[in-house]
Amino acid sequence: MSVHADTLLIQIEEMGDQHVMTSVETPLREDAFSISDEEKVELIEEKFREIMNILGLDLTDDSLNGTPHRVAKMYVKEIFSGLNPANKPSVKLFENKYQYNEMLVEKNITFYSNCEHHFVPIIGKAHIAYISNGQVIGLSKLNRIVQYFAKRPQVQERLTMQIANELQSILQTEDIAVLIDAVHLCVSSRGVQDVNSSTVTSYYGGKFGDEATRAEFLKYTGM
Repeated sequence: MSVHADTLLIQIEEMGDQHVMTSVETPLREDAFSISDEEKVELIEEKFREIMNILGLDLTDDSLNGTPHRVAKMYVKEIFSGLNPANKPSVKLFENKYQYNEMLVEKNITFYSNCEHHFVPIIGKAHIAYISNGQVIGLSKLNRIVQYFAKRPQVQERLTMQIANELQSILQTEDIAVLIDAVHLCVSSRGVQDVNSSTVTSYYGGKFGDEATRAEFLKYTGM
């Protein structure tokens, strides 16, 4: 292997181990949805069967024979379904008739995502707060928005910002707070194999930039 190739491999490994993100938007090709989900399942099944063969697994075994299809379907229909804009949750806003002008906090939203560097799970909880600008959102929609952005290859910083940006756009207010506390299996099950650490990321917009408002939010979340 050439010196250039060695250097490139080292850089690739370092980027993954440092969990570097390159953009707030999930990197997608322009033709990402030029084929149907069904076609994607077929293609991924074929490729994953090849991976299993390379690993030396016996695909004639009853337990393994259906694994390539199961994995392909899981990728497209479940754990990476958030890549497809067609799966974005529809959100209906309601007039804030009660004139509730304090912060609303939805905490402990459990999510499962996958690290885009190693394709292993990220397991965490999201805490969200907003202050109404005249409209409110159904509570379950907050959960669905978190799940939508989590169901794609992710970096936690990006996930935090995508949720915040989406809520600001929907609610037409800067007064949004997002706090995520998550465990990365790429840290606990490989690499340094630290099973005790977790990663916390946050976004504070508008009134949540005020120290007292932020402290109130953190008190509610237990952080």
